[in-house]
Amino acid sequence: MERLYKVFGPQPAEEVRRLEQGADPADLVAEGATPAVVDVSFSVAEGETFVVMGLSGSGKSTLIRMLNGLLTPTSGHVHVDGTDITTMSARDLRTMRQQKMSMVFQHFALFPHRTVLDNVGYGLKIRGMGKDEIAERAREALSMVGLEGWEQRYPAQLSGGMRQRVGLARALAAHTDVLLMDEAFSALDPLIKREMQDQLLELNAKLGKTIVFITHDLNEAMRLGDRIAVMRAGRIVQIGDAEQILREPADDYVARFVQDVDRSRVLTAGAIADPSVPAPDGAEPVEATTPLRELFARIGGSGAVPVVGEDGKVIGVVTPQAVFTALSHQAEFEEA
Repeated sequence: MERLYKVFGPQPAEEVRRLEQGADPADLVAEGATPAVVDVSFSVAEGETFVVMGLSGSGKSTLIRMLNGLLTPTSGHVHVDGTDITTMSARDLRTMRQQKMSMVFQHFALFPHRTVLDNVGYGLKIRGMGKDEIAERAREALSMVGLEGWEQRYPAQLSGGMRQRVGLARALAAHTDVLLMDEAFSALDPLIKREMQDQLLELNAKLGKTIVFITHDLNEAMRLGDRIAVMRAGRIVQIGDAEQILREPADDYVARFVQDVDRSRVLTAGAIADPSVPAPDGAEPVEATTPLRELFARIGGSGAVPVVGEDGKVIGVVTPQAVFTALSHQAEFEEA
């Protein structure tokens, strides 16, 4: 994605020109235009889960709809596997969505008069695939999301969490490399949302899909994202992994946004390990990926502990003071 703009209004191209020259988006709003996405650029690596996070009105849903051509950018380019989709015809865009990029919606988007199996296989039917192959792939996808035995039920017979699993299964049945997920779990209650997050993590560990996930839930973003983009008023104000955003917020807006995150679940031993501290003799090492929540109980009784990377080599040492400092950062911010 390269220098992407989306402006709604009577003269969008002119408004983009003004934005490029430094105009304040608030001035455009006062004049009746809506700059929904402003100068956004980023790339997503193969197999990465890239989370776009922002409050309502930040532009994140407009952004994801430009990724698969549901909305046409006012300016800028979107490349998928090296192809600029902003230059594609409507027919080529439909083919791209069928073969390369599936979408999971917030409100399930299921056909109430079709069975679960038919809902999952609908996209394959549109492709002209044979009935037997559709049924096989739909059943395979339903098995992935734990809905074996529900093939002949209808959406009204399912819970909200189950309907969302059907939506996910439909995307998986398409066998596309890219999944776009627009607030996919936000309509679910907290317990079901957590279960769906677990399932997505487990599935993608096996499947290796490239995922762009839209959410307004910071804890969800921190849990799912390999990297996170924070949006505000149409712009991306910071991109980084969960630890980077927690430890080095780009500005006061991001700092306020992350102040209520449970740092003990997000920060890891590797993030605070100090390579200049000598490893204590006889201390049992911990892995770099160990969350501070787990480390905190252990380190209190044993003092400093060495931290090892994937290769088993010591990358640094975590001291009780380092853990205390990392976990107290939030309290310091709130007192400031």
